[in-house]
Amino acid sequence: MLIQSIHFTFAPEDADKAEGFLRELQAESRKEDGVISFDVGRSKEKPNVFALWEEYRDKASLESHIATEHFQRLVIRGVRIMAKERNAETVFPIS
Repeated sequence: MLIQSIHFTFAPEDADKAEGFLRELQAESRKEDGVISFDVGRSKEKPNVFALWEEYRDKASLESHIATEHFQRLVIRGVRIMAKERNAETVFPIS
């Protein structure tokens, strides 16, 4: 299993639009075979900041996710363009 931890910061005027994209991304991503979980949160103190926590079965599942139409449309041509800041880490469970 591998985990993607991602934080996005948007301009305040773009935050609600970004939430719409991220809600759709969450719903579509949860349908994918290799996705164990896919959660999106929004800060109450800084409502233009979002956090994603994504768990994938393996690297191939993450690569498959990145290749989907919804990822390309909502992330590559959507939130990444709108984001003022993006911090992402791929981490692995410790056991």
